[in-house]
Amino acid sequence: MAEQKATNIVWHPGAVTRADREQLNGHKGACVWLTGLSGSGKSTIAVDLEKALWSRGVRAYILDGDNIRHGLNKNLGFSPADRTENIRRIGEVAKLFVDAGLVALTAFISPYRADRDQVRAIMPQDFVEVYVDCPVEVCEQRDVKGLYKKARAGEIEEFTGVSAPYEAPLSPELTIRSSELTVAQSVDTILGCLASRGIVKG
Repeated sequence: MAEQKATNIVWHPGAVTRADREQLNGHKGACVWLTGLSGSGKSTIAVDLEKALWSRGVRAYILDGDNIRHGLNKNLGFSPADRTENIRRIGEVAKLFVDAGLVALTAFISPYRADRDQVRAIMPQDFVEVYVDCPVEVCEQRDVKGLYKKARAGEIEEFTGVSAPYEAPLSPELTIRSSELTVAQSVDTILGCLASRGIVKG
């Protein structure tokens, strides 16, 4: 799906640089990529993290898996090929947000290691992979959306953690064990990570 079809195209640079935007914002641009099973707490953490960043004057925006599938990626399903294209598109959007000097927060299961690595490859200095590590048993107990129940009943095909694989990150910038930490503790941990990397002020 990612084959280059357009020809005779040239990147057109603007007069305002990323450095200009970051200076105006007072912080650096970055992509905080939250990955983990459904029900692990990615979206919940992202929402509170966005609020915490905003309260510090940091321009942040959440790209959430379900939300993106309502629009930009509404033509994609959950086959391996569609999942790969889903993540490729989000990676490219997040890269644009980072270039705009924003902190892009992404909350996607993004089950395949290779797909996440492809996103890292297009913005290696700006990619902060946060593995929201939660045992599938705990995720299934939460089952906020009732998806595990449907997957176990055979009503949802290719459901990550049940009938489709999840490849955990090998060396993420940060691991959040959401079954052991509160949402507030998780947010504080991520903020500390961003501050240590010079993305936001401590």
